[in-house]
Amino acid sequence: MSKINEIIRLIDTSYSQFHVCSNVENLLKERGFAEFFTQKDSISPISGNFYIKKNDSTIIAFKIPAKVKDFSFLITASHTDSPTFKLKPNPIKIVNNLYQLNVEPYGSAIYPSWLDKPLSIAGRITYSTKDGIRTKLVNVDKDLLIIPNLCLHMNRDINSNHEYKPNIDMIPIMGITDRIALLTIADILNSGDDYINDFKDYRILAHDLFLYPRIKGITCGLDNEFLHSPKLDNLISVYASLLAFLGSENKDHIEVFVAFDNEEVGSSTKQGADSTLLGDTLKRIVYSLGGDEVDYFDAVHRSIMLSVDNAHANHPNFPQISDSTTHVNLNEGVVLKYNARQLYTTDSLSAGIVKHIARKCDLKIQEYTNRSDIRGGCTLGSLSNTQVSLITADIGIPELAMHSSVETCGTKDIDDLFELLQHFYSTTFTFEKNNILIK
Repeated sequence: MSKINEIIRLIDTSYSQFHVCSNVENLLKERGFAEFFTQKDSISPISGNFYIKKNDSTIIAFKIPAKVKDFSFLITASHTDSPTFKLKPNPIKIVNNLYQLNVEPYGSAIYPSWLDKPLSIAGRITYSTKDGIRTKLVNVDKDLLIIPNLCLHMNRDINSNHEYKPNIDMIPIMGITDRIALLTIADILNSGDDYINDFKDYRILAHDLFLYPRIKGITCGLDNEFLHSPKLDNLISVYASLLAFLGSENKDHIEVFVAFDNEEVGSSTKQGADSTLLGDTLKRIVYSLGGDEVDYFDAVHRSIMLSVDNAHANHPNFPQISDSTTHVNLNEGVVLKYNARQLYTTDSLSAGIVKHIARKCDLKIQEYTNRSDIRGGCTLGSLSNTQVSLITADIGIPELAMHSSVETCGTKDIDDLFELLQHFYSTTFTFEKNNILIK
């Protein structure tokens, strides 16, 4: 059964990485997962389904079979964040008679794709109470902002040689200054159509607020073969991985789902892939099951990870940008990503594992490399492997307009990715010297 509609619904409510994490947590709770706390007194032999969160924006879930013989993990890793613009700590300013919000780029967005369309803000606030501080997810559920282009008559180079400067071109307008007092963040949050609490009752101390496009995902094309939506990179991977994880069963391995934050800005945070978080969690699982450090090292040696992040489809208008022997097309299968500098971690061993599973479930696999004179991006696999040494392949579905405010991918590829990941999670691997037995 196709997962397209469910994934569209989830992406439509993924206003920020914090909301992605919340969506994932809600689905896990619906399936009976319990939050696994890391206090010392929680260590005990366990089996069952658990998850942990970090900073409200990274989440790791795992399923422990009732009788685990050899500690080993099957892991998928994706990321909750997307390129956007983040509000500065004191963002509200007045220019002429207009309220504006001062923002800075988060990740590498395609700037023109954010212009002249309705936007809003969402994320997390931290506020004080009589007992201390608390956090709350927020979303201004209205068409709040617009970043207006400079008209062609005043910028004749706009279609030929215009450089978009984030501190000038990308500052959104919010309203007319017809108020006596300057707006506050609380005033902005209260302007939404669907707020629950009066934010003026909070003493807001700080915020992590981001812009997002007020556009819903749609299927389009002659036969609805395309999905057009914000945040396809990388929420397709997050939700396809999660649904596959929830729909699988493995009695021989511990299944792990990871959705990191901050991939778009380098992953070097406490909740990023280049932190100790994944390794700490895997170690804690082994220790909770009565294992020791040697058991943990053995488990890592016997474990496999798929780093799931979207790939570049060959663009029909720019065929010269693609590598001469790379042919990646929409709706023609999941993509294995390679790079000689190991910006992608795929090697012949991990590629063989993916291809073997794909062949067993009759799925096509495509292969991607950058043109040799063009440096590609780096993703979760190589970064997380600096902390936890795992057999890893980088995979994803092809898309067009990656890092645009709205992107396009193929609907069939999404279902193929889900099926491939569900088979991965359900597969038993046996490691024998240089051989891996798969059943």
